[in-house]
Amino acid sequence: MAHRGVCDPMRNLASSNAFQALAEFRYLIRSYLNHAAKAAESVGLEPQQYVALLQLRGMPEGEEPTIRSLADRLQVRHNTATELINRMEKRGLLRRERSSADRRRVLLRTTTRGDRLLGRLVRHRIAELRTTAPGLVKSLRDVLSARAIGQRDHRRGAAEEAAPR
Repeated sequence: MAHRGVCDPMRNLASSNAFQALAEFRYLIRSYLNHAAKAAESVGLEPQQYVALLQLRGMPEGEEPTIRSLADRLQVRHNTATELINRMEKRGLLRRERSSADRRRVLLRTTTRGDRLLGRLVRHRIAELRTTAPGLVKSLRDVLSARAIGQRDHRRGAAEEAAPR
């Protein structure tokens, strides 16, 4: 039994496994995202432009493709999304149009050029996922099964926790 302030080797082992599992999972995700960024650059897009096109084309059903919804999907501020949209519009990747239901609302639409570039990238991204998915899934399982720091081992039961210290 470990006392307060004393290192418990079993706890450190569990937390070490959690750290390793989470680090590996994050590494694999970052690797996939870095490959996506390089692929975007190889067709002349900024990585953020690729993600914006993907989010516009993959907008959840019933959600209008507005600047606000794109900003939410990109997890950026509205003004940051507006600057990105301005650059993309100048490059012919998307266009703004007024909503027919409410003329005050501005909707974003990908252009033929934007769709063509996005289509090329998405095919390659999905192909890469087909090869990397098993590693990502295994890594996620490892994360979910790792015992986190301070997490009680339920197999030991409450008896150990109730023991006097």
